[in-house]
Amino acid sequence: MKAKEYKKAVNAWSMYDWANSAFATTIMAGFMPGYFKELAKSAGMSEVGSTSAWAYVTTIALIIIALLAPAMGYMADRMGGKKRFLTIFAVVGAIASIALYIPNGDMFQLAGAIYILGNLGFAGANIFANALLPHVAKEEDIDQVSVKGYALGYLGGGLLLVINVLMFLKPELFGIPDASLAVRLSFVTVGFWWLGFTIPLWKHVKEPETVYDENLKFGEAFKSSFKELAKTFNKIKQYPEAFKLLLAFWLYNDGIGTIIKMATAYGAEIGLGLTEMIGALALVQFVGIPFSFAFGWLAKKIGAKNSILIALVIYTFISIGGYFMAVAWHFWTLAFLVALVQGGAQALSRSLFGSMIPKSRSGEFFGFFSMSDKFAGIAGPFVFASAGLLLGSSRFGIVSLVIFFVLGGILLLKVDTKKGMETARLAEQAGA
Repeated sequence: MKAKEYKKAVNAWSMYDWANSAFATTIMAGFMPGYFKELAKSAGMSEVGSTSAWAYVTTIALIIIALLAPAMGYMADRMGGKKRFLTIFAVVGAIASIALYIPNGDMFQLAGAIYILGNLGFAGANIFANALLPHVAKEEDIDQVSVKGYALGYLGGGLLLVINVLMFLKPELFGIPDASLAVRLSFVTVGFWWLGFTIPLWKHVKEPETVYDENLKFGEAFKSSFKELAKTFNKIKQYPEAFKLLLAFWLYNDGIGTIIKMATAYGAEIGLGLTEMIGALALVQFVGIPFSFAFGWLAKKIGAKNSILIALVIYTFISIGGYFMAVAWHFWTLAFLVALVQGGAQALSRSLFGSMIPKSRSGEFFGFFSMSDKFAGIAGPFVFASAGLLLGSSRFGIVSLVIFFVLGGILLLKVDTKKGMETARLAEQAGA
């Protein structure tokens, strides 16, 4: 690939993070938790009950995608369709985002169902975006390309979040009659933003070639996908360092994902205002941009694994601090600490795994990576919700996340990254 084409492909792939991050900021972490709680409380639920209901909704969404992810990854490889699968799920997610305009009043069940569909589109498309990374980026650039995607995701998601916050705070400036309608319209903007900024990827990122002699049709691929799950698991175990990383990621990303999903719902429970919390989330987006690049630089100096370990130490202190959070500036402080490490930890986890698997099976293996990601996210919200209901406060839920960072870090220490990369390189040369 020529240098100009390579640059266009890298930039186009990175822009997909810009496109879909709007779902993560405006919907997942921003307005949807609070809006869902208001709908649930209008239906007669308590404060803690509405927080727990939101946690259970996120759990259901994660279970669905976790069960489907490995099969979808295998199908994408066998059909030569990573880019096509990304397109299908991105369109589903964008349409669901627009459809979140519909629920109002006490329609929390409908809101939850549409959100689950949107989350399915968001998470499903990410499987194939991640699977495209080893094909788009050169081996020596993979950490920096992954970090660039996260940085652009922060910027794109942050810009739309700022616009949506202005719509919420000053609806009259946009010709909107009230703040509630502004929230619903912000969901609509996410869908169009997502579709519009996916266009560069559709235009400049090519569908990777497969190592298979024949690409299967959808029906054949679907039937064989579930039969192949055990085989895929055994294939991953043939790459022991990647497998250990997968298990470590399973643990520590549980804590990261729970903090992202439950931050505003938790803040609302302890009495923080929505405006303050959304402002803090916007801070995370923009502070996260330079620190994502900083983690890319740090990975060059001390390696991706060591950089992730530093992030996990900081996340441990964030969880402990969350227990004592009482006023707005506490939330802002913790949000700043999250901004230091969130993008770097997740971007380097993605690129480190991508560097230790054969490119030809990236869809299959990133399907399991996504399954690990989503099953990891099931335990965290469930523990968070259950601790809140049993002990009467979600403070016990937030501090319990420490265990995920500690155990994940211990497993990560056991990963030999050089050995893992060499194993993947030899497998690719042998046509595995």
